[in-house]
Amino acid sequence: MISFLQRHARLIGVLVFLATLLAVFEVSGLRGHFNLAYVRSQLTSHPQTGLLLFVLLFSLGNLIQIPGWIFLASAVLALGQVMGGLATYVAANVSCLVTFLLIRLLGGQALRQIENKTVVKILSRLDAHPLQSIALSRIVFQTLPALNYALAMSGVKLRHYIVGTLLGLPLPIALYCVFFDFLATTVFHIR
Repeated sequence: MISFLQRHARLIGVLVFLATLLAVFEVSGLRGHFNLAYVRSQLTSHPQTGLLLFVLLFSLGNLIQIPGWIFLASAVLALGQVMGGLATYVAANVSCLVTFLLIRLLGGQALRQIENKTVVKILSRLDAHPLQSIALSRIVFQTLPALNYALAMSGVKLRHYIVGTLLGLPLPIALYCVFFDFLATTVFHIR
């Protein structure tokens, strides 16, 4: 038992950190502010600092398990399809980078310590084709926090993480922008 805890101390540390962060946001009531209406109002009521605030909210939201679609939909409603998409692309990339750096600092390469055939196989694929693996993961899972945590603790190089994220996010963001704009204008008659 002790050797298990020693071997997985960094992974356990990341889990404790994330659980504590989530609990603080939940108990304080701050997590409740991470909704479509609040994020949209922050973008529209702060013309000079709205994008910076949006990036900050997206980064915090990613750490506390807020789905990225909330930020994307907020940006599309507040800024329109093109500018909302660009704002989301910038914020999503910054958010993923912040998460990567923080979790890598806390967790190091903790997933490399797991002795499981499936984990070893996934990490081998990631090692063999890092850009392709990360870009494809982004197309499918976008900014999913669990993906960010796993990639941060996988030992993947920072440059591969950044480039794979930059390459993988445009397609899903563009598709969601079209979808949310369609919903806003056609179904809900917003704007």
